[in-house]
Amino acid sequence: MVTRRDLLTYTSFSLALAAIGITPEAFAAQKLKFASAEPFTYGGLIQQAKTLAKSAYIPPHAVDAKALANINYDVYRKIIYKPDYAIFSQGKARFPVTFFSVSSLHNTTVKMSVVDNQSAREIVQDISYFSFPDNKNGVLPDIKGDVFTGFRVLDNQQALKNNSEKDWVSFIGASYFRAVGEQGQFGLSARGIVINTVLGDTPEEFPNFTHFWFETPANDSNQLTVYALLDGPSICGAYRFVLQRTKGVVMDVDCSLFLRRDVGRFGIAPQTSMYWFSKTAKGSASDWRPEVHDSDGLALWTGSGEHVWRPLNNPMQVRVSAFADNNPRGFGLMQKDRDFNSYLGSVSYEKRPDLWVEPKGHWGEGAVQLVEIPTDDEIYDNIVAMWVPKKPATAGSEHQFSYRMHWLADQPYPSPLARCGATRLGRGGNPGAYPPSGVRKFMVEFSGAVLDNLPSNARPEAVLTASRGTLEGIKVEKSPGGNGFWRVFFDLHVEGKEPVELRLYLKESSKTLSETWLYQYLPFESSPRPMQGI
Repeated sequence: MVTRRDLLTYTSFSLALAAIGITPEAFAAQKLKFASAEPFTYGGLIQQAKTLAKSAYIPPHAVDAKALANINYDVYRKIIYKPDYAIFSQGKARFPVTFFSVSSLHNTTVKMSVVDNQSAREIVQDISYFSFPDNKNGVLPDIKGDVFTGFRVLDNQQALKNNSEKDWVSFIGASYFRAVGEQGQFGLSARGIVINTVLGDTPEEFPNFTHFWFETPANDSNQLTVYALLDGPSICGAYRFVLQRTKGVVMDVDCSLFLRRDVGRFGIAPQTSMYWFSKTAKGSASDWRPEVHDSDGLALWTGSGEHVWRPLNNPMQVRVSAFADNNPRGFGLMQKDRDFNSYLGSVSYEKRPDLWVEPKGHWGEGAVQLVEIPTDDEIYDNIVAMWVPKKPATAGSEHQFSYRMHWLADQPYPSPLARCGATRLGRGGNPGAYPPSGVRKFMVEFSGAVLDNLPSNARPEAVLTASRGTLEGIKVEKSPGGNGFWRVFFDLHVEGKEPVELRLYLKESSKTLSETWLYQYLPFESSPRPMQGI
């Protein structure tokens, strides 16, 4: 394990580096300090996690909250990691790496090391690496020891000098991380693991990435390899992230996980997003904007080859949906609506990235699980999507997973079939007439080349089912607005409060024309208000 003994200044450090063939420019500027070198391989990290899982859990170091009371959100946003202390900031390295400081928002610290030629040196952390907004007289917060809480990867050397927030990947807080999409905007987040999210009375665990290792990249490389040690009350794990800057960001992830104790909900490749309201159902949301969300649906590509679209809900109580599968081909939370006029705000929801998880190898039986949590504001993440293996996650068990994460503006492997567009709900019955009790009208849009190329006399057929209730007035028509959409209308008559699972796709004869639309209708939560009049 990397230690802090024999701390070195740059002068003595450069001599040691020369002896093993590492150039000082590969690391950082002159004032950054490192501990002595220790061997490092990914295989060794896996063994370290396995050994650690056999011992009692020890929480990571956290700075006393009293010392951080004055570093609130406004101050935190203005803290700058000094460019002279960035790693990979010299030579021809494309992507400098800087670090986040402790604050009243994040006080759990993380160790950081740099790797070259299977040799790692831990960075000796110091609060003086940061510039604070009120530090006019050179007075820094009185914080000793570790002060890093995460890291960010910058776009280029110029960003290090002119815009320290021009990053394309950041890791901070528990096992959370995120990346920009091809439109340069952050949005939803990912996590290393999910443990017992909304599982009855069992509290959710948030394991931490406690140590990161950065592999020195080749000159002008478009990727960066980062290793991480995960530790929590129920789990230890070793991770390898290969971060690649493409038109968006692609991450190849390998992880080996070792359980200390039984886990009820074991979420692999989890994604966390925000959905408040959309054109589907705004409900009682008190906001002037038409839509507010980081993602508007869950997309699935099943092991059998079916493409599925499931619009998100903001329910009145926590809902968990499970989509059983065997060796899934992919899944992800998507932001399908890319029209600024759908949002009209200043925070670029139309540019938020999609996140698609592409499993590698055989994941076997399990389910993509979707957790929807009530929210009344956009500041809360209330959506989680993850793969949950069918095999129980029991104490002493070991698990290995590999997958690729695509942070883009669409699925990397879009369906050749017509794709679902907007879903809209309204009063049942005919417009202008008094609505019948317990009836809700649905309109679902579909579009794509497969529909555009239909013969002029062809009319797609809607294949529609409901888990309960009666379906009436099913109609398929081409949108009269000339926008290329086909629309499916239907009424659902249902009594009671239990959810209704709806399933719909288009076909012509025996040929499937569209992806499958799934929707969970919540009758009690979605019912229109009674009509008022005189």
